[in-house]
Amino acid sequence: MNRRTMLQTGAALGLLGATPLAAAPRIPTYDVPEKFKPRYVTLRVDLAPNEIHVLPDEFALYWTLPDRQAIRYTVGIGRPGLYEPGEFYVGAKKEFPSWTPTPDMIKRDPGSYAKYKDGLAGGLTNPLGARALYLFKPGIGDTFLRIHGTHLPNTIGRAVSNGCARLVNDQAADLYARVPMNSRVKLYHKIGT
Repeated sequence: MNRRTMLQTGAALGLLGATPLAAAPRIPTYDVPEKFKPRYVTLRVDLAPNEIHVLPDEFALYWTLPDRQAIRYTVGIGRPGLYEPGEFYVGAKKEFPSWTPTPDMIKRDPGSYAKYKDGLAGGLTNPLGARALYLFKPGIGDTFLRIHGTHLPNTIGRAVSNGCARLVNDQAADLYARVPMNSRVKLYHKIGT
């Protein structure tokens, strides 16, 4: 089809002009220490495939595979008193999600969070980063806990969040692509609690 035919076809459809689609932000690869990079591991225990298991004492998230295999990601976890162990499922998945602090977050630290009470648009530097898995519980629904991205690699391998597990954005995107809706998620207790 030549340009003239394309223009005539567009005119026949009533097209008056075109605006380019906005491209999604490119997710950079974050420079993290080698020990924080995802890797395939063999588990000592037999877990069902296609589940997420977070071990807070190791700052580790495992995406389980068949035959006792898994992919291990290093994560940041909830600060003391904000980490919530339990069994969940992925009830929603969002790319470049918007973010609004919870009322508890605003109450705990109004200086940091009150200015965002109306929310913040999605993007790489948004607190949920490039991708988010929303953790739900049967009979309750959304728990407001997330497994999400971050652009702050210095927060990985530490207890820094308001309860969520976080990965650098490129690793969050990798995990997000692997995890289907309704996948089981288990956040384990810290040792000694």
